Order: sequence, then C-alpha cells, then structure tokens
Amino acid sequence: MNNYVYKLGNALYINLTNRCTNRCRFCVRNKCSGVGGYDLWLDREPTPQEVIDRIDAPSKYNEIVFCGYGEPMVKLDEIIAIARVLKEKGARIRINTNGQANLYHGKNVVPELEGLVDAISISLNAPTAEKYDQLCHSIYGAEAFDAVLDFARECVKIIPKVVFTVVDILPPEDMERCRRIAEQIGAEFRVRGMMR
Repeated sequence: MNNYVYKLGNALYINLTNRCTNRCRFCVRNKCSGVGGYDLWLDREPTPQEVIDRIDAPSKYNEIVFCGYGEPMVKLDEIIAIARVLKEKGARIRINTNGQANLYHGKNVVPELEGLVDAISISLNAPTAEKYDQLCHSIYGAEAFDAVLDFARECVKIIPKVVFTVVDILPPEDMERCRRIAEQIGAEFRVRGMMR
C-alpha cells in the first residue's frame, strides 16, 4: 500500500511525490526505501482527497508536515487543497522543501501559501552556488542556489516561521557561512543530522 501519510513522533507527514529537482549526494533515498519503518516509494501520486481521507483528527498532532520521498512543492495545488482542509480542522502546517518551487512553477508561488503554512523548512546545504551544485545536483544547475535564497526572502514576508537547514556533513566554516546567510535573510538556522 502506498504510504501517503505516516507518523513520526507527534507529527504526521504527507508524502505527495517521489519527484525531485535535486539529486543530493546525501539524500536518504540513496540508502534506503523509507524512514521510520515506512516504505515511501510511491506507485502513483495521491489526490488531495486520498490524503485527507487518511487523516482522522489533524489537530491531535503537533504539526502536519509536507515531506515525503520527493520535493513536495512540485505538487503545489495539492498542498494548497489539503492545507485548506487541515487548517479548518485546527492543524499546524509545515513544509520541508529544497526551495526551488519558484523555478519549477515559473512564478513566485509563496503568496499562495499565505494563511495556510505556519512554518517552512528550506534546505540550504551550501554557502555558494558552486558548492550547492556540487552537493545537490539540481536540474537547474548553478541557478538553483540564488533561486533558493530568493524563495526564502519571499517566505519571510508571509510565513510565520522560516528555517534554513544544512546537513551536518558540511565543514564548520560552511555551516557558519550558511548561518550568516540565514541571519541576513531573516530566517532561523538549524543543522540537521544526516542519516548514515
């Protein structure tokens, strides 16, 4: 059965797609088929209603997170449709993203998230375009890095909590440069552990 919804701790995660605009060297998908005992490879992508039907009481979770085995923002319309229903039921919504949605959709999509998303976590992972491309291998090449920064700048205007994250494999000096980038943009900063 496709795991469109899965629970980790007190959070509920939504797995909308396996498609991604990055091919990160550190991605968990390179090592296993899922997390927390859930196989997250999908035979097909779910409709919004299929996801909603699998969530019984959204307000009982600390948060509901759009984060599966792909880049959730490629499914923007589905995120919006699902988030509208869940917010009406008292859910707190977070998106984990690589920050390339505006490139993917060819427009600034952030205003469409206003009032629906409480927090957004954006993977930065490198302090320069060259290093980002070496580590994340975006289909957009070096253009992706500046697009991620621009996306974050738009997010801080609208979304209450914006966090830049980096994986803990980065050299300390790169982590510090990323922390300063986050500070300049007005985002929080977090180092996350990489699954080894």
